[in-house]
Amino acid sequence: MPEAKEPPAAKLTFGKHLARLRDAAHLTLRQVEEASGKEVSNAYLSQLENDKITKPSPNVLHVLARIYSTSYEDLMERAGYFPAASTGSRQARVATFAVENLTPDEEKALIEYLAFIRKQHRT
Repeated sequence: MPEAKEPPAAKLTFGKHLARLRDAAHLTLRQVEEASGKEVSNAYLSQLENDKITKPSPNVLHVLARIYSTSYEDLMERAGYFPAASTGSRQARVATFAVENLTPDEEKALIEYLAFIRKQHRT
């Protein structure tokens, strides 16, 4: 009986892509849970990988990107937070998304940090 071919990564569902990343990292669901500091439970990850949950929060994607050593931007795109192949740089889209979710305190801290960085570059 011929062996079934797996679809290329671009054609995988988001959940199957996550499963492939986990497999490539040689991690079990429980190991990912532990590596995430229990921010991502093994049950939740299983639901993601089986396409029962299709749009995890950006925070979950950030944690998984770190654990799987993959691009946060790619996971955000694959999860549908911004369209693939849209105009503008990927970094600009991520920055825009991040700014929309800042608390007032985070926004103030970011502006202060930016002022500090700009001052450092002038001196």
